Amino acid sequence: MRDFPSCFGENGVQIADSSSSNAGKNAQNLVTCIYKCRIRGSTCLITVTWTKNLMGQGLTVGVDDSCNQTLCKVEIKPWLFTKRKGSKSLEAYSRKVDVFWDLSAAKFGSGSEPLGGFYVGVAVDKETVLLLGDMNKEASKKMKMNPTVTPSSPNASLIAKKEHVFGKRAFATKAPFSGDGKRHDLVIECDTSVSDPCLIVRVDGKTMMTVKRIKWKFRGNNTIMVDRMEVEVLWDVHSWLFGMPSTGNSAVFMFRTCQSAEKTKASSFFSDTKSQSLGFSLALYAWKNE
Repeated sequence: MRDFPSCFGENGVQIADSSSSNAGKNAQNLVTCIYKCRIRGSTCLITVTWTKNLMGQGLTVGVDDSCNQTLCKVEIKPWLFTKRKGSKSLEAYSRKVDVFWDLSAAKFGSGSEPLGGFYVGVAVDKETVLLLGDMNKEASKKMKMNPTVTPSSPNASLIAKKEHVFGKRAFATKAPFSGDGKRHDLVIECDTSVSDPCLIVRVDGKTMMTVKRIKWKFRGNNTIMVDRMEVEVLWDVHSWLFGMPSTGNSAVFMFRTCQSAEKTKASSFFSDTKSQSLGFSLALYAWKNE
């Protein structure tokens, strides 16, 4: 949350983030998702981070209350990932937080986020506020909860996501741009080996944006429509075109559906995700494999 990229101005993108300053070969395959959850009329934010590196898969779950106080943080480090199933209970600020997980049968693709065969659940004061994965039946027995609770239920909504992706010309992920939980296929294409590269953004296979002469427009912003909703797209591909090996080879993209009237004058880029009340934001770090 606090390490998300900082700042866009009105006239373009200026992105700075510690994770993008690492060299490409050392970049960690990482996905961070922030969920806004309701607990007995109040709000909390749950941050779930999946990591993948040479040591293996890792998982971190953090719970913050509406006053930005950290209630708990549970970390399963990659070298300890043999403990693929378990639970942890903590008490903080007069609240009991229970985190449950079962990754013993989890299926992973090329990324760090599991594709299926798992569950991760969070309960606060014995009330289930978040459930991820496709093992609702198993989770309900362990957590003693209603098996109909899902991540897309009114109790929880995904408000922000940060992801590192890798490729040569195309970079793909999935993102929900509307409150109904529908995940769209998002693909960014850019062939920097040609003399006059262009930047293409596709959603569900449909070309939504093409930026020609990208060498002159390596930073910028545009608006596309997804499900009749405006999605603001901001990009910085300077490192792809002009970067040195020591600075890495990653471009940064931002997709956001925030409905704020001041969105074009925003002074921060994910620097204070906790203050967001509307919309969804995706920060995508695209690393080119040579």
